[in-house]
Amino acid sequence: MEMIAIVDLGVGNLANVRKALKGVITSDPYEIEKAEKIVLPGVGNFGAVMERLNPLKDVILEGIEEGKPFLGICLGLQLLFEESEESPGSRGLEVFKGKVVKLNGVRVPHIGWNQVWIRKDCPLFRGIKSGSYFYFVHSYHVVPQDEDIIVATTDYGLDFVSAVCKDNVFAVQFHPEKSSKNGLKLLENFRRL
Repeated sequence: MEMIAIVDLGVGNLANVRKALKGVITSDPYEIEKAEKIVLPGVGNFGAVMERLNPLKDVILEGIEEGKPFLGICLGLQLLFEESEESPGSRGLEVFKGKVVKLNGVRVPHIGWNQVWIRKDCPLFRGIKSGSYFYFVHSYHVVPQDEDIIVATTDYGLDFVSAVCKDNVFAVQFHPEKSSKNGLKLLENFRRL
């Protein structure tokens, strides 16, 4: 069975992600390097988590460059971008051009179930209907420069990007591990890539 590394940044409950993916929770660069797939779940402050991620940054970026399937969850999506309004001066992984901005004009954090509207085909959403509900907890959202990477959006007083996909890199703003059968299906789709 292939090894899926679930990157442990010391924040958030990773047990449900591990259970769904049958992966290994690790902060060991060697384990991440030898894994066939990488998952970056994240909760917390963009800058603080990026600081924790710095020792693992190179091994994660090398894995992405080698074509290993990568899944970013919640803050793990936001960290793929260049910068965030949450932490001015802090640089993200810069896999995608664009920035992370605050959800404006709405109550934050956006917590609870909301619909995800699939805009284009992506293996992550195979067998999941557009308009399906997923569980969200966030105050910021990504604004990609390249709109071609946008796979799904969600309406919360504004239309924000809730999933991106390019080549071997997949990322979602919601928490699939807290999203019942739709979330489990999405994680299973990633596992089967």
